[in-house]
Amino acid sequence: MNSPSFRSFDTTSPRIMVVDGSKVVRKMIEGVLRQQLPDMEFVGCETGEEAKAALQAGAVNLVTMALRLPDMDGLDLARYLREHTPQAYIPIIVVSGDVQERLESRSISDDVTDYFDKSLGFNALAAFIKGYVAPESEAGGEVLYVEVAMATRRMLEKHGLTVTHATGVEDAIAHLETARAQGKVPGPDVVLTDVYLKGELTGNDLLKSIRNEFGYAKGLLPVLVMTGDANPANQSDLLRAGANDLVQKPIEERLLVTKLLFQLRVGRLLRAKLGK
Repeated sequence: MNSPSFRSFDTTSPRIMVVDGSKVVRKMIEGVLRQQLPDMEFVGCETGEEAKAALQAGAVNLVTMALRLPDMDGLDLARYLREHTPQAYIPIIVVSGDVQERLESRSISDDVTDYFDKSLGFNALAAFIKGYVAPESEAGGEVLYVEVAMATRRMLEKHGLTVTHATGVEDAIAHLETARAQGKVPGPDVVLTDVYLKGELTGNDLLKSIRNEFGYAKGLLPVLVMTGDANPANQSDLLRAGANDLVQKPIEERLLVTKLLFQLRVGRLLRAKLGK
């Protein structure tokens, strides 16, 4: 996905466009969005052509779209928006029920900023969108950060997150084992790891350990992987190994923090349901 330089949003009255062929879905998304962003202007569009016309009528802060629209493929609309938008950049979020399959096949184009799995529910979608147009710190959130460099750690701490820094997989596993021994399952709220780390083990090895040896599912302990590898096959391998999401390097701060906070919130929600 793209790692753009986001413009500064007017968060007092964001204008959000939702493109979906179902009127019921558009109404449900509007309802939950108004709970999170009561001052927003909502632009609902049934078709791609309606979205094109609405975009020319005024700038928007963010677009969400279904992949299957009545008159065109959602990815074709995303390409059109990139080429014809009157703004320098707008986030385009795909909302779909087959996100995992498309992520693993790397069939979501670079015209799309991000993607959302519809199975997580519309309330989670509203929180996800709010993270883009009105980001805020997640007080008390604990991140297990696995990487050699310090720069990203400082970035996360600036956003109010508590960071446990491990430079290699062995240190990260030791931290998770200590947390488990103390009855803190899984310990951190989310793991952020690079692929290539200090030592012989890689981020892929860490993923396999978290998902298989510890038995922590994606909802129990989300893992976000930073990678500079643009090879679709290697990216698919990371997702199949258990990554919740990927962030392309070089890292763009707002995109990373938005994705991280979203995974943190969804993980907390699912753990609360499980009584963890």
